[in-house]
Amino acid sequence: MYQDHRGLRFAFNARAEIAPEGTPNVAVSGHVTELSLHGCFVETSASFELQHAVLVKIFDLDEHIEAHATVLYVRPSGVGLVFRELEPHFRDVLLKWTLRTLDSQPIASEQP
Repeated sequence: MYQDHRGLRFAFNARAEIAPEGTPNVAVSGHVTELSLHGCFVETSASFELQHAVLVKIFDLDEHIEAHATVLYVRPSGVGLVFRELEPHFRDVLLKWTLRTLDSQPIASEQP
């Protein structure tokens, strides 16, 4: 877990699909490595332009979420996405995943 100007982000491990909005038939595969309540980082070999509107689907265990997102930043290894719109059901799943990930973080030992 770490925090920067985009808020708390957690290491996460899930399969993803990203497609430009309006063209779901051209989805590319990826792998979510970071997750927050506001967005995620997806490792993918596909390239997307900054500020491009996409639909991202994230699959973990027997659940998934779908979110309308915007490409916030691009790295050689993938893209950072900020969620723009999540249906209430998907927001609940995202919150559950985030809490589960937070619960699995090691507790820092207290120092005297």
